[in-house]
Amino acid sequence: MAPPPFGRLLTAMVTPFDADGALDLDAAATLATTLVDRDAHDGIVVNGTGGEAPTTSDREKADVVRAVVDAVGDRAHVVAGVGTNDTAHTLELAAAAEKAGAAGLLAVTPYYSRPPQSGLLAHFRTLADATGLPVMLYDIPHRAGTAIASETLLRLAEHPRVVAVKDAKSDLVASAAVMAATDLAYYSGDDALTLPLLSVGAVGVVGTSTHFCGPEVRALIDAAMSGDPAEALRLHRRLLPIFTGIFATQGAILVKAGLELQGRGVGGVRLPLVPATPEQRVALGEALDAAGLASAPAPAAV
Repeated sequence: MAPPPFGRLLTAMVTPFDADGALDLDAAATLATTLVDRDAHDGIVVNGTGGEAPTTSDREKADVVRAVVDAVGDRAHVVAGVGTNDTAHTLELAAAAEKAGAAGLLAVTPYYSRPPQSGLLAHFRTLADATGLPVMLYDIPHRAGTAIASETLLRLAEHPRVVAVKDAKSDLVASAAVMAATDLAYYSGDDALTLPLLSVGAVGVVGTSTHFCGPEVRALIDAAMSGDPAEALRLHRRLLPIFTGIFATQGAILVKAGLELQGRGVGGVRLPLVPATPEQRVALGEALDAAGLASAPAPAAV
């Protein structure tokens, strides 16, 4: 098997803001460095939904890419989210991300517009034709409103720069069929489905809870890939509380709350997101503790 195009363990990183709600590039660099150098990540995805991309400007997006690339260098793949529901705008973001040093692009299904499958095919092909970077498709119908049909994925797999899928469709049979018929590298986009997807051919995860449990998820992936299903299952069950607990509300809200609980705060969220409630913070702390991930402060990498 060819090596995965972006490694096996990636996190869709939150975007830090300062006390005034402005972009905090120093905190972004620190968080990315911690994920890579302390927590065994192969890659960082920036400017995704968890990075609050709907509320960051195009310039801020490019600045985040540049700051994270400068921080982690060639020690990790930096994948930039560029997906919108406007193909022309997506191309502009892709060009800016490539100029800023991204190693790959994450493109979500165009949302709200709910284009037909022929429109999805044209949208993603237009992006792949316009960039020199490898593209990861993001299939998340519960957010975007439209799934990428299996037939569309099969046709997109023919493009040399469409190399991967972040799969949050929760359809293991359909995903397994596409993996069996193509060379697309599948990454779980739902933390709790990482092990099930690995069992049918996925290569890794683009996680959210992995802000807190990167080394443990790395061990889970390694166990699954090396033929130790008992250990992989043990880790999966241990981590289930945080795999599921981090999605009790929008992921960015609880990741930022959890980082604050650990003494690694990266600021608040931008409207229309709102801070975690006291009840949500308590539940998150309990989920971290149940998964064996103490909510006590952890040192950041330097």
